[in-house]
Amino acid sequence: MQTPREILEDLWNLAGGDAAALSAVTLSGEEPQLPSSFRVAAAAEVSIAAAGLAAARIWQLRSGEEQQVAIDMRHAVVECRSERYLRLEGTPPPPAWDAIAGIYKTRDQRFVRLHTNFPHHRDAVCRVLNCKAERDAVQAALMQWDAEPFETAAYAAGGVVSMMRSYEEWSATPQARALAALPVASIEKIGEAAPKPWPKGDRPLSGLRVLDLSRVIAGPVAGRTFAAHGADVLLVSGPGLPAIPWLTIDTGRGKLSAFLDLKSVEGRNKLKGLLAEADIFSQGYRPQSLAHLGFSPEEAAKINPGIVYVSLSAYGHTGPWAERRGFDSLVQTSTGFNHAEGQAAGIDGPKELPAQILDHATGYLMAFGAMMAKARQGCEGGSWHVRVSLAQTGRWIWNFGRVADGLETEDLKGDAIKPFVEQTPSGFGPLQAIRHAAQLSRTPAFWSRPAVPLGSHPAQWPAR
Repeated sequence: MQTPREILEDLWNLAGGDAAALSAVTLSGEEPQLPSSFRVAAAAEVSIAAAGLAAARIWQLRSGEEQQVAIDMRHAVVECRSERYLRLEGTPPPPAWDAIAGIYKTRDQRFVRLHTNFPHHRDAVCRVLNCKAERDAVQAALMQWDAEPFETAAYAAGGVVSMMRSYEEWSATPQARALAALPVASIEKIGEAAPKPWPKGDRPLSGLRVLDLSRVIAGPVAGRTFAAHGADVLLVSGPGLPAIPWLTIDTGRGKLSAFLDLKSVEGRNKLKGLLAEADIFSQGYRPQSLAHLGFSPEEAAKINPGIVYVSLSAYGHTGPWAERRGFDSLVQTSTGFNHAEGQAAGIDGPKELPAQILDHATGYLMAFGAMMAKARQGCEGGSWHVRVSLAQTGRWIWNFGRVADGLETEDLKGDAIKPFVEQTPSGFGPLQAIRHAAQLSRTPAFWSRPAVPLGSHPAQWPAR
């Protein structure tokens, strides 16, 4: 198996990084850190290290100064579970899942997972099943369905579910075959533009403006990472869009937050104005969703030549599932992780990974890809499109190999978390939260703005 450093080297080379920069990185810690047969800790450490090294590269371009980047594996894996360690005025998170979310059996004795944390997703599932939103009623209704037809029908109705597949079953699907030749992250030039001058500032991303149109974990983690290195990150949501409050707090650290109604002409015009003055446009809507509103990568490059546009999807930008909704837990189920982890644990059924690592690692890969693209824009010009997906991150992690007896590892206890905790004020009250794991020697990562309720700020950029 490759070491974490070798995995990082491959990722850095894939993005066109200067190999000499890798000598500045120190990776510490040993696997495993969490109970899993998969290399969750390596994925955490490498993805955060890649983003940290990209930030250091930008600082070198801006200032001429080199710096050291250090990542502790335990700190990295703790940050990739940051939502579970958040405390608001000493209070731990509420239950993470809706009452009917989770695993069920179907008539053909297969397993399906329902993601119903958003009311419209829950309602779609109940419409298909013609049942009440109660666990017993859902299970009884699912015994009238085979797994794959239900999965298809639920998606067609606007729900988000997945049938548990083995890795072999997933690999045989047209979607997996469509993704097989794609890299874990792609960086593509999509237009001509002059190099943009770097603004003044004392941090890698100082003065850079990031539009963050994302929810839940992966996209918001990317935005939080930009903010940790000094960017002005403006999270744009809508007053009618559902959100998960605890995740909003955890991933909102460092960001401004504004409401826009993109269904209105006024809202779209306001977003267009923000885009015209942005450096990075980071979005986690389903493929084509923003394109239908006039904000495709190509349209963004016309509005703002030189933009770095970042696209996150669940199952990739190509193939028959390209527009399928999805979350970390569902992609784990669809692509073989839950089946394989269950087998390793000796149980009949799915077993989740001990962190939402597809989400978190993908968020850091988004930030990494965007910063590498921004570095290229500053040197050679152009407009750039970065694409990542939960499924491709999963494939990347799968190819790391497995950890023998990894499930026998003891989970991290409270004392192991304490070194990585910081106390901060917020718009919600005092927070106990996890510090950023990438330690840069000259430009330490930190969040200069507190987490605030959605829509707390006007939809405008702060002065540079």
